[in-house]
Amino acid sequence: MIEFWLSAGLLLLAALSFLLIPILRGRRRQQEEDRTALNVALYQERIAELAGQQAAGVLDEAQMAKGRDEAARELLADTEGAEAARQGHLGKALPLLAAVLVPLMALGLYLHFGAADKVAMTQEFAQAPKSMEEMTTRLERVVQAQPDSAEALYFLGRAYMAEQRPADAARTFERAVALAGRQPELLGQWAQALYFAADKQWSPQVQALTDEALKADPNEVTSLGLRGIAAFEGERYQEAIDYWKRLLAQLPEGDASRAALQGGIDRAAERLGGASAQAAAPAPVAARLKVRVELAAALQDKVKPDDTVFIFARASNGPPMPLAAKRVTVAQLPIEVELSDADAMLPQMKLSDFAEVQLVARVSRAGQPTHGEWIGQGKPLPSATQATQHLTIDSPDP
Repeated sequence: MIEFWLSAGLLLLAALSFLLIPILRGRRRQQEEDRTALNVALYQERIAELAGQQAAGVLDEAQMAKGRDEAARELLADTEGAEAARQGHLGKALPLLAAVLVPLMALGLYLHFGAADKVAMTQEFAQAPKSMEEMTTRLERVVQAQPDSAEALYFLGRAYMAEQRPADAARTFERAVALAGRQPELLGQWAQALYFAADKQWSPQVQALTDEALKADPNEVTSLGLRGIAAFEGERYQEAIDYWKRLLAQLPEGDASRAALQGGIDRAAERLGGASAQAAAPAPVAARLKVRVELAAALQDKVKPDDTVFIFARASNGPPMPLAAKRVTVAQLPIEVELSDADAMLPQMKLSDFAEVQLVARVSRAGQPTHGEWIGQGKPLPSATQATQHLTIDSPDP
């Protein structure tokens, strides 16, 4: 910014020189014109004197002509160095007024046309966003204004993941990798987005990306966590424990993720210890809850078709976070969905791990699963319930 003002100052001085030099030259020209007028007056006085002497009989015709020629030569000698008068003077007021207005107009035009978007964006980012959706919108504008910024793409990808938009996040992380190179952290984020975009299906691409990330950085946290989840889902519990322990070693003391990660390690250890005893027993039936969700008629004119609707099940007596969730929009209501262990938010917290759950449907204009404008809640029911449940969104979200 300092370089900008220095450059602007130099340009201003140059502009002022073009405007003020004519004024200074005008003053010099006025002096020359005054001297010329004086020489002409003296010439006329000399001619009058010669005419008087001729009338008195002092000078004859030849002497009169010679005296007139000498006076004319003296007049030419005195005025030959003077500049010719120029037409169309600007005067003094107009250049001085222009000298003040030109830099002000230039600064105003620069702010309006040259950097108006950046000034507005800076002012907007000076205020904290009111929702995750607003933050995502801001980051999308930054990426649009700076499409070659890998940092902006990285944060936009993280925002998409927070909004449960893994497909958008995967495309964004892919662009970031193309710009910044195949950095381990970006590869891990890209792999994670692809995994969730494919409904938690492991693929050769996800395998290759995590392999490359962990080869470059054996402690890359996103790849370690993702490998642990995939191993747990595939009932390779010892492998999941190994990955998660490596991840746990990277987290600082007091990190909020440590408790959940340790819970996953403990659950994997329990499954591993009971695997041999359960080999001969029939496999437990995975929980599957069917629910039909509709919007109360009184709320039809109070919501928008693109408002987000979260449908989830949470433990009646347990942590408040959802065990399984689906995301739809108001325009899709009424809708019937199925919540199962495949929709678990965390591998160590599934529907089948809790005997009793509660079904909830929430309309959130900001796209936040934890709070919104309207809600519908069911009564506690066994997680093994087979009959289709009905939920009506009809109450303000407390």
